[in-house]
Amino acid sequence: MNALEIEGVVFAYGARRALDGLDFTTARGRFTALLGPNGAGKSTLIALLTRLYDLRQGEIRIEGYSLRRQPGQALQRMGVVFQQSTLDLDLTVEQNLRYHAALHGLSRARASARIDMELERQALGERRRCKVRELNGGHRRRVEIARALLHEPSVLLLDEASAGLDPASRQALNAHVRQLCRDDHMSVLWTTHLLDEVQPDDDLLVLNRGRLVARGPAAALAAEGEDLATTFARLTEIAA
Repeated sequence: MNALEIEGVVFAYGARRALDGLDFTTARGRFTALLGPNGAGKSTLIALLTRLYDLRQGEIRIEGYSLRRQPGQALQRMGVVFQQSTLDLDLTVEQNLRYHAALHGLSRARASARIDMELERQALGERRRCKVRELNGGHRRRVEIARALLHEPSVLLLDEASAGLDPASRQALNAHVRQLCRDDHMSVLWTTHLLDEVQPDDDLLVLNRGRLVARGPAAALAAEGEDLATTFARLTEIAA
């Protein structure tokens, strides 16, 4: 079974197609990088996967569950970190997590256990009573990851999760998510427009203007005599 299956997905903003017949799968337990320039359609895809936008054409399955016909089962298997933060800045870290746990129907005892576990894993235990606005950008992202993992999903989506972070924080966040993937065999879809967030052994999807222009192991996608940056520039220029 694949983690994600995207078949013939089309989405338009008026006359402009943001996604144009998108087809791909991602393997379970793998870190998959979805690379594309700004405006390629990455955030539109995340909005469809999370049902912020209604899927009108095509099919999306999450671990075999259709997002159209079995939305509850599909979404329960997925955690999400959006590009724009959705934390309440005036609540503490723990209050943000408890609110999310309640939305997922976790009992108070179960929520407490899961919050303790995720805060420890994210090295945030000492900040649980801090208001979110007191945290730096990297720590806020870790709170969002902790929140996304509370209900124990097996698929983690991160939409430009490093946006706004300094280079050291970006690198640390990327490494942290990869460690989660290795330790928990979690299926990760990491969307980015930054080549330095892609590693040679990643499963790589290259998106441009709503179409998939390349896919495969990152190390294998670079054409002979080219590095990945040169290949990416050529692919997106051709697709444009």
